[in-house]
Amino acid sequence: MSDKTMEKIVALCKRRGFIFQSSEIYGGIGGFWDYGPLGVEMKRNIKDAWWYDMVTGNDDTLPPAGAPSSYSMVGLDASIIMHPQVWKASGHYDLFHDLFVDCKTCKQRFRLDQIADSQCPRKPSKHPGEHSECDLTEPREFNLMFKTYVGALHDPSAEAYLRPETAQGIFVNFKNVMSTTRVKLPFGIAQIGKSFRNEITPRNYTFRSREFEQMEIEFFCSPKESQRWYEYWRDRRFSWYTSLGLASDKLRLRDHSPEERAHYSCGTADIEYAFPFLAQGEYGELEGVSHRGDFDLRSHMEGKLVRDGDGFAVELDEHGQPRYAGSGKDLSYFDEETKKKYIPHVIEPSAGADRAMLAFLCEAYTEDAIPDDKGVPQPRVVLKLHPRLAPVKVAVFPLIKKDGMPDVAAEIYRELKKKWNVYYDQKGSIGRRYRRQDESGTPYCITVDHQTLEDGTVTLRDRDTTVQERVKSIDLTTIIAERLAV
Repeated sequence: MSDKTMEKIVALCKRRGFIFQSSEIYGGIGGFWDYGPLGVEMKRNIKDAWWYDMVTGNDDTLPPAGAPSSYSMVGLDASIIMHPQVWKASGHYDLFHDLFVDCKTCKQRFRLDQIADSQCPRKPSKHPGEHSECDLTEPREFNLMFKTYVGALHDPSAEAYLRPETAQGIFVNFKNVMSTTRVKLPFGIAQIGKSFRNEITPRNYTFRSREFEQMEIEFFCSPKESQRWYEYWRDRRFSWYTSLGLASDKLRLRDHSPEERAHYSCGTADIEYAFPFLAQGEYGELEGVSHRGDFDLRSHMEGKLVRDGDGFAVELDEHGQPRYAGSGKDLSYFDEETKKKYIPHVIEPSAGADRAMLAFLCEAYTEDAIPDDKGVPQPRVVLKLHPRLAPVKVAVFPLIKKDGMPDVAAEIYRELKKKWNVYYDQKGSIGRRYRRQDESGTPYCITVDHQTLEDGTVTLRDRDTTVQERVKSIDLTTIIAERLAV
């Protein structure tokens, strides 16, 4: 696919109500997006599929394929605004920043690592030795956290931040979750929620936004088993995307080099997708799976940690005191079998719900041609979404708005509506109604016609093949349930 195809996908998302520009009637606001009626359903389906596959569908008694042992999964919904010390102990307050430059010619601001791909007239050349009329300021740090104030006073004591990630809410609730659920290692805590990053230059549609939703797991395990658990989660999360329709030739699992990894990482891999807005051969990150060691729990116990040889030590200020203190709480784990206490290691699969949705939309977008009543091929746009992700599962149409067909169609609609999100439409030609549902990604359409009134059968049309078949209306719930269970 190309940028031109990306333009078509963006246009389709607007036309069919998947994604709108935030505050559009006022000119919009960069890096923020609204999900329309179909978009909110599809995004909810992605989150529901993730939650079921990772949490509620997990069998605590049997180890899944590739797992070292069985494990438990529980959920959490932490607050967006947390105590400011959380971000100081975690290192975000000091380290969560990008470098930016200003162009003195075009008066625009750019991230330093994106300037070469920008439209800036003074950008440095990508090719060594080639002349460049660079007129940029020296790089400066820009903290990505959104600052706000808690309470009536706007002074330093009231400063707080919108969370830039969901992970820290899990770490600070580690003991609460253990004591209330009585889970034993290994176990995971999952969370879906909004995060906020004040990106300097948000771009590529919903790929890089200032407000986004994460689907994140912090998986706690013993240090001696942590490497095996890292490999398990890395492979399992990759296969989740392919199981829902992302083509394996556009998806890759890339291990970070030691130089690329974060200072706390014992191993990191990115699950990446070849988005159509990227150059040929380039990939964008969908999800990161990181082996974080004991860094996070230790930080919230002791204070902000810095690299010290092969390990970590609490960062000290000029007076020899901890620069940013931790909670002082004991976040270690006591193993009842070995009678030993240790700080668990953490494996973190962190996915973006918005990026996942964008990837599924890009993958599903298809242009083909199907013959009309005279056998002449007619162009068609269709979203070939996996049934679990499709915002509408079934559409029901009366062929015409008379002869009792709307009544029968409405009865079928109400019956199917008990199980799925179903759409009813009686406006326009049947061909146009099919096209609307094809663009919306609806797997099946049901048409009530004159024959229905005679023998109780309806036309069931498949989105991808456009094949139509006659089935009994009383069997629809069973037939559709079987075909949606892919």
